[in-house]
Amino acid sequence: MRAWVTTGVPGAVPRLELVERADPQPAPDELLVRVLACGVCRTDLHVADGDLAPRRPTVVPGHEVVGEVVDLASGTGRFRLGDLVGAAWLRRTCGSCRWCGSGRENLCRSSTYTGWDADGGYAEQITVPEAYAYALPADADPVTTAPLLCAGIIGYRALVRANVPPGGRLGLYGFGASAHLTAQVAIGLGYDVHVLTRGEGARRLALELGASSARGAADSPPVPLDSAILFAPAGELVPVALAALDQGGTLAVAGIHLTDVPPLDYQQHLFRERTLTSVTSNTREDGRALISAAARLGVRPHVTPYPFDAAARALDDLTGGRVVGAAVLDVAARR
Repeated sequence: MRAWVTTGVPGAVPRLELVERADPQPAPDELLVRVLACGVCRTDLHVADGDLAPRRPTVVPGHEVVGEVVDLASGTGRFRLGDLVGAAWLRRTCGSCRWCGSGRENLCRSSTYTGWDADGGYAEQITVPEAYAYALPADADPVTTAPLLCAGIIGYRALVRANVPPGGRLGLYGFGASAHLTAQVAIGLGYDVHVLTRGEGARRLALELGASSARGAADSPPVPLDSAILFAPAGELVPVALAALDQGGTLAVAGIHLTDVPPLDYQQHLFRERTLTSVTSNTREDGRALISAAARLGVRPHVTPYPFDAAARALDDLTGGRVVGAAVLDVAARR
């Protein structure tokens, strides 16, 4: 099969190399999936650039995978050949630690991840542990569904962590793949959404999707915020977002990587019971809840499709801020 792999050299140009690899063989509890589409996530960029410490050399990135089951190992039973399934960032957990036992498997210290510990979806085939695969409707469009499997899931968990009160005012800092999906969920739930981001195209999209306002990333929102989510991997925005919170407000940092946070002034940024919290990975329940909410609320990912052969260009465009919404590799289109 053909697959894109990281070069194994942080900062190398190009970031990815197209190679021929043997078809993967599923373990006893895994599915073999023919990849139809794979979202291009900023985490893939962090893996390729070495912002996340490499877990294996020349890994295949990609963890927003939609595909068709083409082989079933002997220990599987949830799915049948031909079923449409999704694979997300969380690949496995131990299932026995106190975190797994308390519904917080995202904090499992033995967890492994698609496109970091194991080869991901920038390839024609992938293996997926059956217990961590998501069932998708047979008529789902792979290209528009793919971003839900990380951008959507992480945004949903961040929304929960942000502790937005009913009808509350929510600020979104950065407006890429995850934020534009989170905004739709939040608006559907009746929140008053305000977007703060550097891209003019992203601000236009935010208003088209129903945001109450869209301003520059360092600007003040028009109203004090009850909650905020930082999607941009820019630590310098942490004090900006905290200062925009009303008393009792919560800022959730959604990214897996963040540049250094400047010193915080306790009185200005944290006093009066403001909360700063992080978001780590997701649970499978987060994924199921997001997929259900997206269908119920009519969430429509805004996608920029790329042919499979253009995976390296897609990452470059993401770096340069040239993607509005979510970039997706249309893997099936080349067949």
